[in-house]
Amino acid sequence: MKTKMFAAVLVAAVTVPAFAQSTPVIDQRQANQEVRIQQGVASGQLTPREAGRLEAGQQRVENMETRAKADGVVTAGERARISQAQDVQSRRIARQKHDRQHDFNHNGRVDRRR
Repeated sequence: MKTKMFAAVLVAAVTVPAFAQSTPVIDQRQANQEVRIQQGVASGQLTPREAGRLEAGQQRVENMETRAKADGVVTAGERARISQAQDVQSRRIARQKHDRQHDFNHNGRVDRRR
């Protein structure tokens, strides 16, 4: 009887943190934003400096997610803060991709309209 109870507790202890740490919506959104940044670099819409800043912002959001997962439970408040940070990053990506700074020839310098 004790071994069955121990096994049940062990399975619960292993299963619950793995389930709680799963954040597929947050992870998918992070991946989508990473793709948007890479597309901006490839098309020349983002300069290397802009891309670096956006990548740093993405890393900050990733760090927020890591801290939220640290205790095994991502609360609704933590999800809301992460979602809000992702909203901010999304707006920054859009703003930087559509400003007048471009690097169409990929030489690391800003191309200006003439």
